[in-house]
Amino acid sequence: MIRFRRGRFHELATRQLDLFAADERSLLEEARSAEDTWTGADRDVAEEAYSDWQLVADAIAERMLDLRETYAATLDDATAPEYRAAFDRAANSRFPRFTELLG
Repeated sequence: MIRFRRGRFHELATRQLDLFAADERSLLEEARSAEDTWTGADRDVAEEAYSDWQLVADAIAERMLDLRETYAATLDDATAPEYRAAFDRAANSRFPRFTELLG
């Protein structure tokens, strides 16, 4: 069996995202609701429903980016990229619909 090393920031990023999910629960629920509305919408209102979902998705992405960058700013220039990569991997795994700003 092959084991992959997760890196020193994996647990930190996972815990940060746990807190993010708890703190932003209402926004994440709003995103689910907006997505359900969009995917169930008739053709004539689907574009507006998608736009509503996209606004919520962008807000979530911005908050994740702020979370990542706030912590990364506390690290030295050599270490911050390693943290960002760990955070991005964890976020892409947990919240793949909301990570377009992390890239």
